[in-house]
Amino acid sequence: MELFILSFGALFSIMNPLGTVPIFVGLTQNNSKKERAGIAFWTSFNVLIILVFSFFAGTYLLSFFGISLNSLKISGGLIIASSGFALLTGKFTEHKGMKKSRVKDDIHTRSEISLTPLAIPMLAGPGTISLLIAYNQEYTSMIDYFAILGSVLASSLSIYLILKSSHYIVKILGASGINALSRIIGFIVIAIGIELIVVAVISILKLAGF
Repeated sequence: MELFILSFGALFSIMNPLGTVPIFVGLTQNNSKKERAGIAFWTSFNVLIILVFSFFAGTYLLSFFGISLNSLKISGGLIIASSGFALLTGKFTEHKGMKKSRVKDDIHTRSEISLTPLAIPMLAGPGTISLLIAYNQEYTSMIDYFAILGSVLASSLSIYLILKSSHYIVKILGASGINALSRIIGFIVIAIGIELIVVAVISILKLAGF
């Protein structure tokens, strides 16, 4: 249960579905309520598939490229921390490669937005993927696997519920409310990134005999 809460909190914070709400609203403003619910479902489903694939295939990717777990933790920590800084400074969408001009273009030209840009790179980005690969290497028991996969499923479900209710969330919280929440989440995300880096550095020092 402790691992489930830990991994769910980390995944939810790094993906930050609340930060995706304004983008979702902008991309679906001409869609009906039923269509928006469908897009929200397929976005969360795509995220689920990407995260599960990353969790199980990550080990083979590390072996293939000869990347150590500590190297992955440091690089992943840097990516996660930079995402946190982007949230704190209000530049989350630009950090994810989604400028306002591109959003406006996507509204008119993109026929399927659930995979990209919503699932990738807005939600299931490099930080989330590297975190799951690190979890796969660090937690190896079957109980741990079920706990992490449960948190992945819960995160995907929360994405669906938030995106489905995005138009209501915008009405209730407004842009300033979403901004405030994103900045709070940003602080947590920075802490998660730094923690990954610290753990990796301590592990390297221990291996070096310090």
